Amino acid sequence: MNQSATEALQNRPVHKVRIGLVKAAIWANSTRKGVLYNVTFERRFHDGEAWRSTSSFGRDDLLKLAKVADQAHSWITEQLTVATVKPEVGPALKPVSARRAA
Repeated sequence: MNQSATEALQNRPVHKVRIGLVKAAIWANSTRKGVLYNVTFERRFHDGEAWRSTSSFGRDDLLKLAKVADQAHSWITEQLTVATVKPEVGPALKPVSARRAA
């Protein structure tokens, strides 16, 4: 893979959460202390013939924004839990999604 393709993959969110036109993009940043996650939020809207994005939210968007933020928080928490589970502790600490698959 060439450098620009690698950079494009590195500049993509690791996960997205969407409710209606409100979306959260979760970004992973590798540091010496491990992975840190950041979240950006946007609202899509139709402007004539084109779709555009904004980081401004109206009253009717706020509940969706809160739910998207909650889901993003839950996803990040699950990633951090999976990353810190120690094998000797056992299956009791596995995330719910891993227990369902078993």
